[in-house]
Amino acid sequence: QVQLVESGGGLVQPGGSLRLSCAASVRTLWRYAMGWFRQAPGKEREFVAGIRSSGGSADYADSVKGRFTISRDNAKNSIYLQMNSLKPEDTAVYYCAAGNPGGAFNYWGKGTQVTVSS
Repeated sequence: QVQLVESGGGLVQPGGSLRLSCAASVRTLWRYAMGWFRQAPGKEREFVAGIRSSGGSADYADSVKGRFTISRDNAKNSIYLQMNSLKPEDTAVYYCAAGNPGGAFNYWGKGTQVTVSS
């Protein structure tokens, strides 16, 4: 069982930056593919970014490419999402997820709220 805890959300002005963190309860995080998802009010949860267990390759939703960067530190059992040039449409609850390589994301955190507003 993997428990995930997100942190780093908050209120930021358009054009600003935030860094989200996700801490895992296991020391074997290196085994898992990791991802960030988000859910805005009235919308379905959507994929934001993912990184393979090896950490060598990442994928991004078109809406965040060039602005967001996902990274992982397996020694610290953590992953991160650096978010730059934030827009009001990035406002959502952001969730961290873990899954077996090639499989579904089956472990989820409780989320952290990100609000982009002036």
